[in-house]
Formats: sequence, structure tokens, C-alpha cells
Amino acid sequence: MSYLLDANVFIAAKRLHYGFDFCPAFWEWLARQNRAGRVFSIDRVGTEIATGTDDLSLWAESLGATFFLPPDAAMLASFGLVNNWAIGQPYTPAALELLARGADSYLVAHAHAHRMTVVTHEKPENSKHIVKIPNACVALGVHYVSPFEMLRRERARFVLGAGP
Repeated sequence: MSYLLDANVFIAAKRLHYGFDFCPAFWEWLARQNRAGRVFSIDRVGTEIATGTDDLSLWAESLGATFFLPPDAAMLASFGLVNNWAIGQPYTPAALELLARGADSYLVAHAHAHRMTVVTHEKPENSKHIVKIPNACVALGVHYVSPFEMLRRERARFVLGAGP
């Protein structure tokens, strides 16, 4: 199984659970899983997190296109499915515009095209004002999990080594 991570996974990890200063193992685990062909994101997410000048943006920049995948022909075909589904729902024009402009529709489309599992902190929500990633995933038959579920499924372990 391969995973495709939403921007909120990186941002929450940096700010809350896996700061670079106290849990560098999380970030190394992501890079290793990427090299093993199991963990990725998309270029639009990479662009979102690379706008800063912090540890996260530097980390993302160091991984480049091998981690943050560019669009391809299969993804572009699925992109139409994501947006057509959303247009057929009772979302507001503002919600549809945000979906089309942002990374979320590209993320779901890439996962759909390549049979990947989306990793996000988002929860399904019945709102006409915002299109949530899990709602789009369910509609298109794309699996999604929380970051913690991904870590458990993959048996990630961040174990303390010998101290300084």
C-alpha cells in the first residue's frame, strides 16, 4: 500500500506531535518510506509547505519531486472525476472554487488514479461551504486514513536511543 499525504499532516506534525527539534525520527521515517516507494505527497502540497523559511520548508525542499509528485496523465483524468462529482453536490460556488484552486482535488485525483491511500487529519463533514477530502474520497472509492492510523498500519516506531 502506498500513501499520499495532505498538507495538514506535515503542518500538524511540525507544530504539535513531531517537531523537528524533539522527534526527528518521524521526518526520517517519512523520507525512508518515500525511498521505499510507500509515502508521497503531491507537488501542490510541496508548494504550500515550501513557502516558509522554517524546518518544514527546508525539509520539503530537500526531498523534491521524488516525494512531491507532479501531475501526470492518469491524475488529470481523475481530476475531472473529482470536480464533476463536486459540481453535482450541493456545494456553494465558493466551495467549488476553493476545491478547484487548492491542492485537495489534485490530492484525491492522484490517489484515485494511482490507487493510493490519502492521509489526512480531515474528517467527513456535511457542509455546503467546504468540500472535505474524506467526502471526495468516499464518493470516488479512494481509501483515506489519519496519520496515526498510517503509522500504526506501517508499524512505525520512534524509539529513544542512547542519550547524549
